[in-house]
Amino acid sequence: MDRFADEPDRPQLDVLKTMRALVQRVKKCSVSIDGKLNSFIGTGMLIFLGVKNNDAEVDAEYLAERCALLRIFNDEAGKMNLSVKEAAGEAMVVSQFTLYGDTRKGNRPSYTDAASQEAAEVLYDHFTAHLRKILGKERVATGIFRSMMDVELVNDGPVTLMLESKN
Repeated sequence: MDRFADEPDRPQLDVLKTMRALVQRVKKCSVSIDGKLNSFIGTGMLIFLGVKNNDAEVDAEYLAERCALLRIFNDEAGKMNLSVKEAAGEAMVVSQFTLYGDTRKGNRPSYTDAASQEAAEVLYDHFTAHLRKILGKERVATGIFRSMMDVELVNDGPVTLMLESKN
């Protein structure tokens, strides 16, 4: 039970202002729907994308660029110094409204900060299109928006980072 939930002087976290991408470096990743393989990537990154109310195309573009240029891949010296683009890696993009699950009150997450399905799908498609423009169409795979997906991955590291748009 959250002993702070009913305290009026409790500081409110203001962390839910932006589009989010939870990025994981992977050795491989696949998405299956209804037991059938939908998409697969080798070495690269899995991007769980969460779209918030009032996000815009500029947020999607900014975040796609940040993901593409994020230096989380090892160079020849073993340092994380290469982007997925420089490492010739691939990207898997999966919609993830639960990144906006608010668990500050009660035991059931609230998703009121997540964008509507219609708005989120438009921005998810825009993010994916922009990422494909940067990395190349053949290097970006996706799940299917609004589908129950089985996401299988082999984490590399593990390396997991949360990126947010600058909205």
